[in-house]
Amino acid sequence: MANKPTIYLVDDDDAVRDSLVFLLESHGFGVSAFASISEFERAHRARGNACLILDHHLPGTSGLEFLASAKGAALRLPVIVITGGADPTIRARARALGVAAFLEKPIGEAPLLTAIENALAV
Repeated sequence: MANKPTIYLVDDDDAVRDSLVFLLESHGFGVSAFASISEFERAHRARGNACLILDHHLPGTSGLEFLASAKGAALRLPVIVITGGADPTIRARARALGVAAFLEKPIGEAPLLTAIENALAV
């Protein structure tokens, strides 16, 4: 893939992060993975043809709190929120923040790849 898309992944669970990196790289994506929002913020460089997969339940600032902040709002990346436990309030807040997709763990390969494809098409 000449201009392979970059997927930024923020998830504090090592096993989830590692398995998603493996899956995404096997589908030709470049992946930059981070265990926290602060790690992501230090390393992220704005770049076209990219999206962010963001866990909602993170230590400190949650994924949605980050998106609602000035830094998160300035990302200019399509965002896919993933979570191990969602309720209607979290889903509604994610929609209000304009996320491209909202997926619950365990995440199936096909729904994740479809969400990424849709996010990158925007």
